[in-house]
Amino acid sequence: MRWVRFSKDDTVSYGSLNGEQITEVRGEPWGDATPTGRMFNLGDVKLELPVIPRTFYAAGINYAAHIREMAHKRGVEPVFPEKADIGYRANNALIAHNENVVIPHNAPPKINYEGELVVVIGKKVKHLSEADAMSCIFGYTIGNDVSERTWQRGDRTFWRGKNTDTFKPMGPWIETDVDLDAMETTIRVNGKEDLRFKTNDMIFGIAHYISVMTQNLTLYPGDVIWMGTDGTSPDLVDGDVVEVELTGIGVLRNPFVREKV
Repeated sequence: MRWVRFSKDDTVSYGSLNGEQITEVRGEPWGDATPTGRMFNLGDVKLELPVIPRTFYAAGINYAAHIREMAHKRGVEPVFPEKADIGYRANNALIAHNENVVIPHNAPPKINYEGELVVVIGKKVKHLSEADAMSCIFGYTIGNDVSERTWQRGDRTFWRGKNTDTFKPMGPWIETDVDLDAMETTIRVNGKEDLRFKTNDMIFGIAHYISVMTQNLTLYPGDVIWMGTDGTSPDLVDGDVVEVELTGIGVLRNPFVREKV
């Protein structure tokens, strides 16, 4: 099933999406959602962030080609992770499908995309085994982990390089039924394919991450885990449009604009 979070007449609601028709519900999809009886056409509403997470988690370097290519750019030998480490991102950076990524006026010219699979948690859990880890997943959406590489290398906490306002597009909706093994991630810049990779070709898989995390952290409904990316991005500039497509989920599209001062 496909779930959207949308706004109409200044009211934000969840709804199930069937083709171009939204069936509005009260509550959250992973809770006691009940139909309101109201229906909307997809083209008549604004798609909002599919979820505002209580906690926004992000897997670190989790694809081999990404590690090799980033190391090559820096002129160093690649170093592969020995364990699944999790990081955090900030909700202030989240924006929805079709909203603008704003490149700060003072940002160096190293703005890159990172197309990622996003896991949406559906129930409160802790101490999950790897065998049981996938049971807490409600569904999946798409993220673009926009990064400014000069800031990322220079700031110890990634506070600007990763968490600047608008640097985390996510959407357009949550899909509950996907085939991870068949999924591909395709990224287009200005309509031209720039990168394609097998989405599930991770160094550490989703179940492993969730199991490791829940030995120390409680996951809550609506939490998100961004699972990392493969390959590398060109340097993006004012006017570029980036589309991240994941098989079985859809397309997340966002223009990039330089801040005017």
